Amino acid sequence: MNEILKICTNKYIYIPILVWFAIQSFKVIWDLVETKKFNFKRILGAGGMPSSHSAVVMCLAVMIGKEYGFDSSIFALALIFGVVVMYDAAGVRRAAGKQAALLNKIINTPGLSIPQVQERLVEVLGHTPIQVFVGAVIRNNCWNFCVSEF
Repeated sequence: MNEILKICTNKYIYIPILVWFAIQSFKVIWDLVETKKFNFKRILGAGGMPSSHSAVVMCLAVMIGKEYGFDSSIFALALIFGVVVMYDAAGVRRAAGKQAALLNKIINTPGLSIPQVQERLVEVLGHTPIQVFVGAVIRNNCWNFCVSEF
C-alpha cells in the first residue's frame, strides 16, 4: 500500500498526467464548440491541436531539468525521449493517419471489388509539426499552474 501512495504522490507522475488531462479536456471542449456534438472519445483520442504527447514529455523533461540540472544525464535521457516521442507524433503516426484516410477513400469508392470492411480506419493519429510545437510550448504554462497550485 505504501508503494501505491509513493506512486500517487510522485510529482513526476501526477503533474504530467494532469497536463495530459487538461489538454485532452481542452480538445473535447474545442470539438464540442466546432461540431456542436459532444464526443467523449476525444478525451482518449490521439491527434489534434495541441499535442498532448509533446506537452507531457516536455513537462517531464523540464521538471527533471529544474530538479536535477539541465546538464544531468537524467535530463538528457528525458529530453531525447521527448524528442523521439514528438518526432513519432509528427512523422510516423501522422503518415499512418494519411494512409488510413487514403484507404478509407479507396474502400468507399463505388464499383471496386474490395473485401468487406467492418469499420473505418482511424485517420487522426498524428500531429502536424505546429501541433507538436504548440504542445511543447503549452507545457510551460501548465507547469507554472501545477507548481503554483500544488
